[in-house]
Amino acid sequence: MPAVVAGVAAELAGIGLMTTAVWLIMRAAEQPPLSALTVAIVAVRALAVTRGGMRYVERLAGHSAVLRHLAEVRGRVYDALVRRPLNGGDALTRLVSDVDSMQDALLRCLLPGAVAVVVGVIALVATGFAWPLLVGLLVTVCVIPWAAHALAVRHLRALAPLRSALAEQTVVLLDGAAELTAFGALERELAATGQVVDSLAERERRGGLGAAALAAVAVGVQFGVALAFLLSGAPAHVVLGSVAVLEVALPLASAAQRWAEVHGSVRRVREVLSRPEEAAPPETELPVGRVGVVGASGAGKSTFLRQLAAAHPGLAKGVLDDAHVFHATVEANVRLARPDASQHDLDRVAALVDLDVPWDTVVGEDGDSLSGGQRQRLLLARALLADPEVLLLDEPVEGLTIDHGDAVLHKVLDHTTRTVVLVTHRLAPLVDFDHILVFEDGRITQQGTHADLIDTPGYYRDRWSTERLPVTANSRR
Repeated sequence: MPAVVAGVAAELAGIGLMTTAVWLIMRAAEQPPLSALTVAIVAVRALAVTRGGMRYVERLAGHSAVLRHLAEVRGRVYDALVRRPLNGGDALTRLVSDVDSMQDALLRCLLPGAVAVVVGVIALVATGFAWPLLVGLLVTVCVIPWAAHALAVRHLRALAPLRSALAEQTVVLLDGAAELTAFGALERELAATGQVVDSLAERERRGGLGAAALAAVAVGVQFGVALAFLLSGAPAHVVLGSVAVLEVALPLASAAQRWAEVHGSVRRVREVLSRPEEAAPPETELPVGRVGVVGASGAGKSTFLRQLAAAHPGLAKGVLDDAHVFHATVEANVRLARPDASQHDLDRVAALVDLDVPWDTVVGEDGDSLSGGQRQRLLLARALLADPEVLLLDEPVEGLTIDHGDAVLHKVLDHTTRTVVLVTHRLAPLVDFDHILVFEDGRITQQGTHADLIDTPGYYRDRWSTERLPVTANSRR
């Protein structure tokens, strides 16, 4: 609201400056006494200073409000994504680029629109709803922005497949350059990519023609309104004042075009914030002791762990399936769990998980420079350093050989005195667990100790028999 008020004040000061300056020039041409011009001279100076000052206040207030709003929205989106996760790429897009696009929606679309409408209404009231100005405002505030939005939507729809084709061609050239060269197809692919680039450039040029045509229409409307006022016998300062009023509405065309670009981002952010809560899976109360969670892929095991982490954020932490590794050193990633940890603490957790990567190694984006087993052990070391009340482990030794993984997991479990919830496909580590949950189709179908479950027909006994087959076969040999 302060930004809108300051923007309206700046525009009114500009219109007043134009009107007063024209009146002053016309009156000065009559060579009246200087005292007759004193008020107008002072008004011109005051309006010029006011216009610049209010423009600065508008920018300051607008950006301050928008940045505060974006910080709040980003926090709400992050909280919504924690409670109702999306896949990594989609979540990152909504958290970063979609939220950033809301800045343009507020500063370049909403703010100029509100200022133009308020200034237009004030100008109409001041002129007694003069019909030339009324018609001009209807065209510049309603018709031209609507046409600009429609052209922008059409332009973006035409660009989408071309941009997608260019991205695909770029990936083909980057990832398959050696193969394309070996089979003599590189020139053909380069030519195809060039055709896509040319089509994209041509489409961009055609999109600019529509915007230029609308700008010309807007200038024509200004000229028509000024001509109508002149024919009606209006004084010069009223004629040029009406042109200045219409000038305020001209940015609405570019605002409508920008709205067509950011509307999708705003809609996606709203979808994240308004998504209904996922139904909580069974047994989300905080477990005690050592609890194993088993089941086929997609049975709901990882969802169960995420629900536990969300329901008890201060108590339940660990290695989840969507855990992130930052583009930083190994030490920085592990120390994230406890920034004040000593080097002795870091070395201790590294020894527990057999982390064989130097502390100063930069791991790349999401741990790209690490092997799958190293990445899991880094996450496991971070979880152990946090020392939560409930340690959540989702396939913590995935990527290691069976013997190595069992050895690491055995050391971790021997060291940990806290409650542990372990999601695993291997049942051997669960033999001594206090309780085991079997998930199928998102619900618990069996639960009990290892001894109970191997005596009960079902998934667990079948899985145990399958897992023991290699051992049986080796023993017979």
